[in-house]
Amino acid sequence: MNKWDVVALYDQDQRIQVTYPDNRREVTQHVVRHVPHRPDGDGTIIYSRLDKTNVEAIIIEEIDYFQEAGHDFEWKVYSHDTPPDLKERLAGHGFDIEETEAILVLDIAQAPDFLSQPVTTDVRRITDPAQLGLVRTLEETVWQSDHAWLEHYLGQALTHYPEQMSVYMAYVDDQPASAAWLYFPPSSQFASLWGGSTLAAYRQRGLYSALLAARLQEAQQRGVKFLTVDASPMSQPILEKFGFELIAQAYPCKWHHPSRKG
Repeated sequence: MNKWDVVALYDQDQRIQVTYPDNRREVTQHVVRHVPHRPDGDGTIIYSRLDKTNVEAIIIEEIDYFQEAGHDFEWKVYSHDTPPDLKERLAGHGFDIEETEAILVLDIAQAPDFLSQPVTTDVRRITDPAQLGLVRTLEETVWQSDHAWLEHYLGQALTHYPEQMSVYMAYVDDQPASAAWLYFPPSSQFASLWGGSTLAAYRQRGLYSALLAARLQEAQQRGVKFLTVDASPMSQPILEKFGFELIAQAYPCKWHHPSRKG
């Protein structure tokens, strides 16, 4: 399968049809938006079909929609979206353009052999939502920010949609050291990788690789064809060493509700 076949499949599976446990998916003639169930949650536009004749009107329409709903929202623009200047137009309407993400895909059938070998690191799957406080604590330590939202999000998924979310923790000497999770959208050929945060004291011990292998093997057992990651510039070269290939760049464009600014 060539790159553009993968891009087309990715757009269909991961942007047009994808659903998330914590959001309501809405489809209009021009966009696919996800609206949070929580009043303090953020919305997302993950796919759009626009051209130069309607782009300005649709941008204003979506701002009005989320302003009335009371939510901040992210419009995720991909490098093959139209019109080509969509990102710049959003910036002109007050959107903050955040760090570019690399959209990486791995064909599991072509993954390096070592990722399919038994994982010898102490990696455990978390199935009890009561244990997610460990993930929250680790993430807050690594990133020095509040991750209550993550504990809630993963907890809701494990409680109501356990077949769609797998959460893993790597331990060193029985101490939580690194966390990551894997999302399986319903009826999709893709599973998406998230997390992979490791406490500073436990880096350079192969924990990231072990968590990747554990998640890949689960995806393989469940018949998923591709893994995908929205990677930061720091993570991209690491993942490319594991066989992930770049299919697009993505630009998170954030709009902040006037009542929530600051």
